[in-house]
Amino acid sequence: MKDFLRQQLERYAERLKELDFLLSREDIMADMAQFRVLSREHVDVSAVAGRYQRHQQVEADVATAREMLADPDMADMAQEEIASGEAELEQLESQLQRMLLPRDPDDARNAFLEIRAGTGGDESALFAGDLARMYTRYAERQGWRVEIMSANESELGGYKEVVLRFEGQAGNGPSGGGIYGAMRFESGGHRVQRVPATETQGRIHTSACTVAVMPEPDEHQAITLNPADLRIDTFRASGAGGQHINKTDSAVRVVHLPTGIVAECQDGRSQHSNKAKALQVLQARLQEKERSERAAKEAAMRKGLIGSGDRSDRIRTYNFPQGRMTDHRINLTLYKLGFIMDGDLQELMESLQAAREAEQLAELEVNQ
Repeated sequence: MKDFLRQQLERYAERLKELDFLLSREDIMADMAQFRVLSREHVDVSAVAGRYQRHQQVEADVATAREMLADPDMADMAQEEIASGEAELEQLESQLQRMLLPRDPDDARNAFLEIRAGTGGDESALFAGDLARMYTRYAERQGWRVEIMSANESELGGYKEVVLRFEGQAGNGPSGGGIYGAMRFESGGHRVQRVPATETQGRIHTSACTVAVMPEPDEHQAITLNPADLRIDTFRASGAGGQHINKTDSAVRVVHLPTGIVAECQDGRSQHSNKAKALQVLQARLQEKERSERAAKEAAMRKGLIGSGDRSDRIRTYNFPQGRMTDHRINLTLYKLGFIMDGDLQELMESLQAAREAEQLAELEVNQ
């Protein structure tokens, strides 16, 4: 184990002793707010300290087994213990590295995923529909619930813009932290190369969509919206929807006047429901605007491997004639495009997560 990791872990062991002492004090127990904060920290710190204690124990067992190698009668058993111990040490070190990485508190949240058609006209809108289906299938594989918050359908199918909401239990994604943690690296420009259904000459066209993944705001931490800053319009919903559609002005569009950010919803059956959903998406977009601005400032100081998640970043190409998907940030190419478009994103998601963890670990080492 690297020295800087061991130093970090020793601090956790020391902090655990401090927390045990603090939580035993009567004045701390009497202050419920402080007690809860320290109790939550105790859970996190004790998990790391416990894993580190196990690592130390296995290290000691391996050292003892090495000493036993000198005894011919014990050599075979010692060799087995060394092999199993070293395998466990490798596993424990990997776990501890992950546990030391800084966590984004938003990772455990549900998420909104917005897809907008870009260059390419009708073909771009069709590709937006394909991406929406891909992410919906992936969410279903993870056991998440999917809800369409708003959709602006194109004439030939697909979407000019669609906003999906993913909801589920934390820990179901590759990050182990929840839906936003699993999906956050999808933000950016997605490019498709294929022969459009409308192409009569069989020529390959290139078109693009942008994807933005936003954590669902916490009710207590959400940006407070000033009613004076909002313009709320109602209009008749359009598109498929049976007898209900177009009979009432149930669709709602909310404009945040200071920023010009717009959110709308026409999926619900009532104006009240649509307004609540539109406001929810608006808050997420405003929060994401703040996050993007912070990320841009950080990116100006250092260029991360995964990038800032800005819409202008071209992150991925889907090449249908060659059946391949290439993620440009980590130079990953997979030749199973059909499976990927059907929602098989696990290998891709895990590779992105591993790249981010390697990046964070390198930052930890530099900052020692």
